[in-house]
Amino acid sequence: MKRKLRVMMLTWEFPPRVIGGISPHIFFLSKSLAKNDVEVCVVTCDFPGAPAHEVSNGVEIYRIDSYKNPAPDFATWVYLMNLNMQGEAAAIINKLKGKIDVIHAHDWLVATAGIGLKHVFRKPLVVTMHSTEVGRRDGIHSANEKMIHETEAWLTYEAWRVICCSDYMISHVKWAFGIPDDKLAMVPNGVNTQVYEKLQRRNLVAFRRKFALPQERIVLYVGRLVYEKGVQILINAVPKVLEKADTKFVIVGSGYMKEQLSKIVKNMGLEHKVLFTGFVDEESLAKLQICADASVVPSLFEPFGIVALEAMAAKSPVVVSDTGGLSEIVDHNLTGVKVYPNNAESLAWGITKILLDEKFRKQIRRKAYKKIREKYNWDKIAQQTKTMYEAVLGEYSQSFWA
Repeated sequence: MKRKLRVMMLTWEFPPRVIGGISPHIFFLSKSLAKNDVEVCVVTCDFPGAPAHEVSNGVEIYRIDSYKNPAPDFATWVYLMNLNMQGEAAAIINKLKGKIDVIHAHDWLVATAGIGLKHVFRKPLVVTMHSTEVGRRDGIHSANEKMIHETEAWLTYEAWRVICCSDYMISHVKWAFGIPDDKLAMVPNGVNTQVYEKLQRRNLVAFRRKFALPQERIVLYVGRLVYEKGVQILINAVPKVLEKADTKFVIVGSGYMKEQLSKIVKNMGLEHKVLFTGFVDEESLAKLQICADASVVPSLFEPFGIVALEAMAAKSPVVVSDTGGLSEIVDHNLTGVKVYPNNAESLAWGITKILLDEKFRKQIRRKAYKKIREKYNWDKIAQQTKTMYEAVLGEYSQSFWA
């Protein structure tokens, strides 16, 4: 009997370790692949309280020693973590008698381990590029950024196939690293609607009261407080929105800009209208997304825009920058409102358009939910990913590497 396709995924973050969008992406993708007859083994970094080895949702998870000795900087830690990851992943492959079909690495943070395992075991390497350094930084400006960019270039060069989550990222990655078309594959990100469906049946009035007065509309931002996410544009739009609608702005997330943004809000005398929550747990975040009258994604650079998908799943109307993957997710005035990037006036216009027009709000909420159920469900994404793995293995079997 033919055995199942077996994939080893490498990632520096996986629940309960959540730093950005990679963690939920791999959690839902691996779980959905397991449902679609793919054996998935995830190798990731350790996390306090999380088991070193477990099987969850049909996925085998190994949490390796992520190098706990002091490292002089982040780049050194990443390099040393990769050495540990490669060693422990190699031991796992040996335990499986080499029966791994594809090694799937997610982003530059696991590049060294992924490339090393590819050459040691002569297996095809698939890479998902969730973002790029040149995109995040709007160019390369320092030695550290150059190191990350060159690592990304090396990783995409070594990959048999490079997956991107949007057509925008396909063209961006092609431009950034000179990758040929036949090496690129577009597989979108997804969202789990069940989380929101369960919570929508609850009475969330008391929960909502923790964040806003009954008469205040809630405008929600979820994401890192960093320049490329455009949270500073939202803060500049606050006074313009308040001129037209009684609103509470709830800012979820942390990042290096938090102190600076808090000072701007204080200087505007609007501390009572802008709430910085920091990190919130998963359930509270989902409840907030359901309660929000509008969810804002004002990014300057956005490879995909998972936060917009989550808001749509929560039936919260979205206002997004017309940039990157966000442009593909949202249809203007149908499933959300698109605004000019880096433009506080345009952002304020988009927010007030949603807040002041209840009929429009209901219409886009309904259409957005329908779109994500049809296009961005994880089962469909897992099937697309499995088909791509099979195509890679077909090419691999005809090569001198097999």
